[in-house]
Amino acid sequence: QIRIFRPPSYSGTMALILLVSLIGGILYLKRNNLEFLYNKTSWGVFSVVLILAMTSGQMWNHIRGAQLMYRNPQDGQWHYIHGSTQSQFIVESYIVIFLNAAIVGGMFMLSEVGENKKDSGKKKFYALCGLAVVAIFFSFMLSIFKVKHRGYPYRLGTLCVCVCVCVCVRAFLCEDRSLY
Repeated sequence: QIRIFRPPSYSGTMALILLVSLIGGILYLKRNNLEFLYNKTSWGVFSVVLILAMTSGQMWNHIRGAQLMYRNPQDGQWHYIHGSTQSQFIVESYIVIFLNAAIVGGMFMLSEVGENKKDSGKKKFYALCGLAVVAIFFSFMLSIFKVKHRGYPYRLGTLCVCVCVCVCVRAFLCEDRSLY
């Protein structure tokens, strides 16, 4: 009988010590001016980036050891989206994080329409651009979902058309134009 002795890995402990040291060093150097901790924009960007990274599936790729992409041996085509719901490619998670980031950008455009824009034409332009970005990239996300779930009833553009019709009816037929 041979006993196998594996020495403990201290890489996780060292990474934690390094992270705590970096945060402590930054707080020590900036001890006279801690206003950056109260900056809502910095915290918002940090939160959105963290959420996008966590929801894209990168940890699943790391745990399962997923392929970057797949080349079909019959026709030689590269596949970026895995056809199964039980697996995904690394490129697929990058595509998902890009689409989610574009949707967040469109939502940001919609939420910031009223800020610092005195011209109603500019407000309407930013609102419609934000709406178009959200609708287009969300419909791309739906099409990826349809590839993974074959029986999904919606197509590319279905949601986009519905949202655009609702907003156009709201914007051009209603008397209350407080959004613009």
